[in-house]
Amino acid sequence: MKSWLVRLLLICSITSSAVAEENPRVKFITSKGEFIVELFADQAPVTVANFTRYVNGAFYDGLIFHRVVRGFMIQSGGYNAQGEEKQTLPPIINESSQKLKNNKWTLAMARQEDPNSATSQFYINTNNNKTLNVKKKNDGYTVFGRVVKGINVIKAIEKVEVSPDLYLGKHRPVDDVIIIRARVIRNWN
Repeated sequence: MKSWLVRLLLICSITSSAVAEENPRVKFITSKGEFIVELFADQAPVTVANFTRYVNGAFYDGLIFHRVVRGFMIQSGGYNAQGEEKQTLPPIINESSQKLKNNKWTLAMARQEDPNSATSQFYINTNNNKTLNVKKKNDGYTVFGRVVKGINVIKAIEKVEVSPDLYLGKHRPVDDVIIIRARVIRNWN
């Protein structure tokens, strides 16, 4: 076979492999605007598979950002506007050992005290939160993505007024910030 043809076939196979291995992205349409997150499927495969299962099932549609702490994070994935918790899939393993950092604009899984208790709730860091990273005596929280578009929307959510709520704690927005729709997207613009 001619060497130029071999090179062309090699380039095509490398290109198609790279396209197949691109990280998935999810577009969130909220009552404050739209943002897009890139998921780190190669570094947190269990977490990304779990998250995309919820996304593909329209689980997040209609849920609120129920915890907003200025200078720390915004959290969603568990409650509707009536404060009712949605039924989740079983918990997943903690993948914080991949050592991705809870840096500003990263997406991570919320969990209970048990490191292997994450289900559907996630948060977006609005600061570099070193205390949430894995350490010798701290299992940390699994980072599995980052905001790649719409940081202005995250900032707008972070700035909403919050007030104590009997069921959802002291950081619930006074006016609900609702996830209208969340879907895996192909067109990344």
